Amino acid sequence: MFDFSIVIPVYNGAQTIESLVQTIQKDLNSYNFEIILVNDGSRDHSAQVCQKIAESLPAVTFVNLRKNFGEFNAVMCGLNFVRGKYAAIIDDDFQNPPSEILKLYLKATSEDYDVVYSYYDEKKHHWFRNFGSKTINLLTTWLLKKPADLYLSSFKLIKKEVIAEIIKSRSPHPYIDGLIFQITHNVGKEKVIHLNRMEGQSNYSFTKLISLTLTIIFGYSLIPLRLTFLAGFLSIVFSLIYMGFYASGLISEWGSPIVIFMCGVILCCFALIGEYIGSTFLIASGKPQYIIKSVSKKE
Repeated sequence: MFDFSIVIPVYNGAQTIESLVQTIQKDLNSYNFEIILVNDGSRDHSAQVCQKIAESLPAVTFVNLRKNFGEFNAVMCGLNFVRGKYAAIIDDDFQNPPSEILKLYLKATSEDYDVVYSYYDEKKHHWFRNFGSKTINLLTTWLLKKPADLYLSSFKLIKKEVIAEIIKSRSPHPYIDGLIFQITHNVGKEKVIHLNRMEGQSNYSFTKLISLTLTIIFGYSLIPLRLTFLAGFLSIVFSLIYMGFYASGLISEWGSPIVIFMCGVILCCFALIGEYIGSTFLIASGKPQYIIKSVSKKE
């Protein structure tokens, strides 16, 4: 068994992925590891570059997806191919130097953590991505009950036993960190270096932030449903108070304000419940997390 596997979701990474693999081999050559490249429907020639790498290096497995499914889905795909005692997840943009994987690995093995997240003194991301990260951090602290000082970085190391549970999920919109905190709270953190992006621009956008927020809210917590009950209960209390004021003559008008308010509450409740039903429907209908086009590995 490998000491660790390195899962790299690739999206438009043709300019960096070959250099990244070479750097990994150079920096980690004293360890027994494998590399799993997952091309997530790149629009450039990433697939051809990854194919070439896999055909020349026996430690590399290349998985080519049929279309773009999203980063978390690509990572889920890669985790299904892991054969190491641990798996490190790292992006293809060189913002995390491959040598930093050893910090996570040594932290996990020395202190027996199930998962080790990276954190940074200074992040080199675009301000909008930093804003999105802070928003998600606050949300996950509340919904997932994670430690408030733990940053859920995409650069992390996960033990094989936890991976075995993660890949049991059949949600078409998986959130890796949400799954982790459903499985374990034996989680550590390790400070690493963060560099400027080597090539291209980040694919992080407002749409992806909203999508991730909704996935976390409706996929990994029942708190919104409980808040819906609270909203309904408070609406009843408000209605009774309003009727009391009307009956006592303190309010002369009856009808429109409370009807509009109640309609708003009801519509919000229906929309929220609909999100849960929709998520359940997608799982029940068998919508895939990903579809593999081909798998390449040097024999």
